[in-house]
Amino acid sequence: MADPLYPSYLNLMENGELARRAASARLILGKCSLCPWNCMVDRLSGEMGQCQIGGQARVYSYMAHRGEEKPLSGARGSGTIFFSGCNLHCQYCQNSDISQDNYGMGVSADVLASMMLDLQAQECHNINLVSPTHILPHFLDALLVAVEEGLRLPIVYNTGGYDKIGSLQLLDGIVNIYLPDMKYADEDIAQRYSGVRDYPAINQAAVREMHRQVGDLEVDERGIASRGLLVRHLVLPNELAGTRAIAEFIAGEISADTCINIMDQYRPEYNACNFPRLNRRVTRQEYYLAVETVRHAGLHRLG
Repeated sequence: MADPLYPSYLNLMENGELARRAASARLILGKCSLCPWNCMVDRLSGEMGQCQIGGQARVYSYMAHRGEEKPLSGARGSGTIFFSGCNLHCQYCQNSDISQDNYGMGVSADVLASMMLDLQAQECHNINLVSPTHILPHFLDALLVAVEEGLRLPIVYNTGGYDKIGSLQLLDGIVNIYLPDMKYADEDIAQRYSGVRDYPAINQAAVREMHRQVGDLEVDERGIASRGLLVRHLVLPNELAGTRAIAEFIAGEISADTCINIMDQYRPEYNACNFPRLNRRVTRQEYYLAVETVRHAGLHRLG
């Protein structure tokens, strides 16, 4: 089991690899291809692509979050940083003011590093990056500063799951816990409700890479995660999320020991009122059916 008191990014810091990764990621911003959109805009000069974030990361808030999955929140909370912007356009997003309207403040690497160190001082169990796909270079620059000043917490990469393999490879040995969404199994549904037809294929490839890097979720004697993959799957009304296909993919092609959180908190927010099949809450029957479907597929670690 990985030692949570000595996360693997410290080794990369010592041999200079962390600085090299940060420099490589920073160069990508000049013709941005961090995510599958491949917008190719010069974010370093302030141009914006689909994520609507330029050369500086934006943060909406950060806090010790006690409402995440138990292996993340534990007794002292998950050190959560909410980034503005997103490379998905989910029509039912419950945080659209952050993800689509970009509420938040621009932060330098030094400021972002100070946030991580503050969360460590609050004795959080980890640093939890929410929607980090489009600010990966900014995070790596901040991590360099934070490690120099004593950061030692595991890193959680909390993503919508529309991630590019090359970008994830920059995080190999840096991220300790991957927390991806698996939103859809069907291309047409992904296009209609999140604006990305290729989401299922991209998402599945990304989850494969995440599992290759960190394996199944590992927890310590307190039940706190130190390393591994934890998948989130939000149940949508009318079986729009494709729970059966996603569960069968995970069990058959990732690992039957994958920890998965079947989420029941869907409510019609943002533009959901314009889509009749989305414009209601999930029933208890739909949720229980989703849980049973996941178990029937062979997944037994439900978080």
